[in-house]
Amino acid sequence: MKFTLNWLKDHLDTTASLDSVCNALTMAGLEVESVTDRAAELAPFTIAEITEAGPHPDANKLQICRVHTGKETLQIVCGAPNARAGLKVVLAPVGTTIPANGLVIKQAKIRGVESNGMLCSATELGIGEDSAGIVELPTDAVVGTPFAPLYGLDDPVIEIAITPNRSDCLGVRGVARDLAAAGLGALKPLNVPEITAIFESPIQVTIADTKQAPRFIGRAFRGLRNGPSPLWLQNRLRAIGLRPISTLVDITNYLTYDLGRPAHVYDAKKLHGNLQIRAAKEIEPLQALDEKTYTLNPTIPVIADDRGPVAIGGVIGGQKTGCSAETTEVFLEIAQFDPVAVATAGRQLQIDSDARYRFERGIDPAFMENGEAIASALILKLCGGEASHTVTAGNPPAARNAIAFRPERISALTGLTPKESETIRILETLGCAVKQGNPWQVTPPHWRHDITGEADLVEEIARIVGYDALPATPLPAHVPQQALLTPRQQRVGTTRRLLATRGLQEVVSFSFMDAALAETFGGSTAPKLANPISSDLGAMRPSILPNLLQAAARNAARGISENAFFEMGPVFTGAEPGDEYRGVAVLRTGETARTIHQPARNVDVFDAKADALAALSVFVAVDNIQVVAEGPAHYHPGQVGTFKLGKNVLGHFGTLHPAILKKLELSGSAVACELNLDALPEPRVKKQLTRPKLTLSPYQPVQRDFAFLLAQETPAGDLLRVVRNAEKQLITEVQLFDVYTGKGVPEGQKSVAFSVRLQPQDKTLTDAEIQDVCQRVISAVEKLGGLLRK
Repeated sequence: MKFTLNWLKDHLDTTASLDSVCNALTMAGLEVESVTDRAAELAPFTIAEITEAGPHPDANKLQICRVHTGKETLQIVCGAPNARAGLKVVLAPVGTTIPANGLVIKQAKIRGVESNGMLCSATELGIGEDSAGIVELPTDAVVGTPFAPLYGLDDPVIEIAITPNRSDCLGVRGVARDLAAAGLGALKPLNVPEITAIFESPIQVTIADTKQAPRFIGRAFRGLRNGPSPLWLQNRLRAIGLRPISTLVDITNYLTYDLGRPAHVYDAKKLHGNLQIRAAKEIEPLQALDEKTYTLNPTIPVIADDRGPVAIGGVIGGQKTGCSAETTEVFLEIAQFDPVAVATAGRQLQIDSDARYRFERGIDPAFMENGEAIASALILKLCGGEASHTVTAGNPPAARNAIAFRPERISALTGLTPKESETIRILETLGCAVKQGNPWQVTPPHWRHDITGEADLVEEIARIVGYDALPATPLPAHVPQQALLTPRQQRVGTTRRLLATRGLQEVVSFSFMDAALAETFGGSTAPKLANPISSDLGAMRPSILPNLLQAAARNAARGISENAFFEMGPVFTGAEPGDEYRGVAVLRTGETARTIHQPARNVDVFDAKADALAALSVFVAVDNIQVVAEGPAHYHPGQVGTFKLGKNVLGHFGTLHPAILKKLELSGSAVACELNLDALPEPRVKKQLTRPKLTLSPYQPVQRDFAFLLAQETPAGDLLRVVRNAEKQLITEVQLFDVYTGKGVPEGQKSVAFSVRLQPQDKTLTDAEIQDVCQRVISAVEKLGGLLRK
């Protein structure tokens, strides 16, 4: 939100300095983002007059001008086609720096003719987009005086950040109201003129759906003159970055920023019949003021005449009914639109406008009559003509309910102790109606949609008094009697750190994604958003992987093909509350790092499996996890596995399906794993031991090698698990070191060789004890269908 200091003082009676105003704004929660004072930058530029203009002897498009500065007459060579005798212009003397391009003006010869300065265009001064000719100043401009004050450019421009709940401060008057409450001056009374109506409006208005458009006020005008707006109005709009267009359009833009009240004017002669506010029809077109044609649908509110839409409600007007220099009759629109409907229309059509920005945050519904009267008075004053009686549709807003307010809650919630009179002054200056009692009854104004309860009123008082006035109160010393984090929460944090130590970078992405992409990753039951912030973020994510893949694709497009990402967060399985779980996903793409010990290679399914097992090891003993050769459809068939613990599915790992990679424009190898942290068993709380358990044994370990014939389809992981379970006390490690198929091995079978490490804790094992363990291993593998090779 931008405004100038003098513009602010139109509504605020104050003598405060610029610094005081900026400090008060920030302390009131309206953070000042920038202050631009163009007076210093434009100080060297002065008003001058061309007394003579003649052709250049050696250039057809140049003129030699004699320019009177008020002190002397200079010779300046100028190429502007509108340079002529008697024209008041902006002069940049020798030594001046041009704001638009940083050019320093020097005395020079142009095609052999001496030139002592420069006559400036609007583009060069940074005040407009017209570079075809030099600026033409009013005939009453005083030669020799600074140029900046004439265009109001000596008025500092303040830009503040507006939080979504403070739509009331999207108008200068709302900002002034906050400063008045903060004690920086007094809010000036708003002059609402009486409009003399001469005739009945020939255009009537109806509303088909009062939910999308609760109310409409209109007024017709005739006998207007729509030329350039007066200089003061143009200066106000230029200062905040808006381009003056015509008096009628400039009035609506001024009203939007001055009072936070969007308005629109239609060329009445271009309308056909009466107006109706309705939902757009399917694939109904509209050519808008931005010269683009939009295809509409029934979710979008429109204002339509007998031939079709003439504007998108609360977003943008239509080009065919726009005002021009020939406009003599107009119809003024002051309307109220549903914020959700406006936001939905703007996002679908990707239209950003000042009107949309305000309507989707909430416009004061009780200010429609006053806004219409002020707009009508400006039209009559600046364009002349006559006004009709107003036409209205819809119903006025309902009265706001009073809030029960206990003044002692201010101290309880903030520590502040303002006087009762100061509390009343602040609330009333902000627009609240205060009725003292036990408790007080405080009715917030219509323009403060965010004040709905007692705590909101306390916050308003604290904000205006100043957050810097809040007393510093130390927290009471408290030593927690137990861990602040549950064992599961601690293990989640440990998993995050463990994945980071494996060279993975943590990603934090949106919990929603493109609906079509969600379908690809099994998101048919994932909830869809009714009002997404963007059309490509319309569904809650059924998997974290798509967001990681999109990040990797963006990196690959910029030459970074080796990516190692992980993310922890919610995954959504349905539309009902609770249909979600906390998941973790890991993605690796490209090649592994090349080292002196091994060359680079493409990442493979075993890299993904290793990442998954490392994460699972924080929660469970990986020896107990079963790996099944199956998984979701977004993995490559035959290169996918599922982790199970009993009947619980813990997650999946594998190589991503080539069709998925092609859809996301990601080339090369890509492997991933996904885990459901909520499916893991609760960690057991171990009892405190009286003495530490020995981790190193003084007794010699024993290692034995085995080789078995197994069916080809028997997973090696199943073999290793049954071997470990054959003797849990003595077997401390089982290591697979060979899998062989070929000569000497029957068809349909494989030879699997592994070593078993036995570690006694209390004595050295005898041969008989070792043989007994070996026999248990053989028996366990035989139950799995294995045959010992001899």
